[in-house]
Amino acid sequence: MGQVSEIWRHPIKSHGREKLTRVLLSAGQTMPWDRVWAVAHEASKADTTAWAPCVNFTIGAKAPALMAITARVDEATTIVTLMHPDLPDLVFSPDDDPMALLTWSKPLVPANRAASSNIVRLEDRGMTDTEFPSLSIGNLASHRAIETAMGTPLSNHRWRTNIWLDGLEPWVEFDWVGHDIRIGGAEFSVRERVKRCLATTANPDTGVRDADTLKTLQDTWGHTDHCVYAEVTKSGQIATGDKIEVL
Repeated sequence: MGQVSEIWRHPIKSHGREKLTRVLLSAGQTMPWDRVWAVAHEASKADTTAWAPCVNFTIGAKAPALMAITARVDEATTIVTLMHPDLPDLVFSPDDDPMALLTWSKPLVPANRAASSNIVRLEDRGMTDTEFPSLSIGNLASHRAIETAMGTPLSNHRWRTNIWLDGLEPWVEFDWVGHDIRIGGAEFSVRERVKRCLATTANPDTGVRDADTLKTLQDTWGHTDHCVYAEVTKSGQIATGDKIEVL
C-alpha cells in the first residue's frame, strides 16, 4: 500500500515551492495557501472575479528561471519570503506590495515574453491549472521510471506536485481517474491526468532547461502526462506517512 512521502504548496503560482509535513484539506477547496496568488502578465485577461487558465500568467513554461524559486508564507501575516539562487531573498506582502515581486522577478523573465504586470488573488480558491478546485497527486515510482528512461537523476520538484506518494507500482495513479481515494482523514475524487508543459524541462535548482522530459514521455509512453488532478470530496487532515486507499 502506498503512503504520503512529501506534501508541497506553491503560495504564488509558478513562483516558489514550500514543503509541509501535514495539512488540513476542505471539501471543494484547493490546498490552503496553494496558488493563492498568481502573477498576471501585460497581455493577460485575468482578474479577481473568476478562475483563468495558465496562459494568462507568468509561469515556468515561459520563464524557466522561475522554477528555481523556493518560498515560505506566514499564514498569520500573509508575508511571503521568496528565495532564488541568483537573487537576494525577497520578503513582502503580495496583497500590499505587488510591485516588490514584479521588480524582484523581472530578471527571471525573458525579454521576449510578456512582462509581469500585476498579482491576482481570488476570494474563494487558489489559481490552480484546472477550472475545478484541484490539487495534484504524484507517484514517485512513475517519476523514477522517467529517470530510468532518461538515464539521469531528476528532481521531483520539476512537476510542482502537491502530494507525492511512494510504495506503488509505476503509473498506477492513472487507473484512479474516475475513482475515489482516501489519504489520511481526507477523501478525493481523481478527475484527470496532468498534461505536462515545458516547465518540467527546467532544473529546479538552477532554473536552466536541461532535460527533455516531454520528449521522453512521448517517445517512451506515447503521452506527456504525469501525476493526476484530484478534488477534495471529504474534509480531513493528511500528513507524511499516511496511507492511500482506493475506494
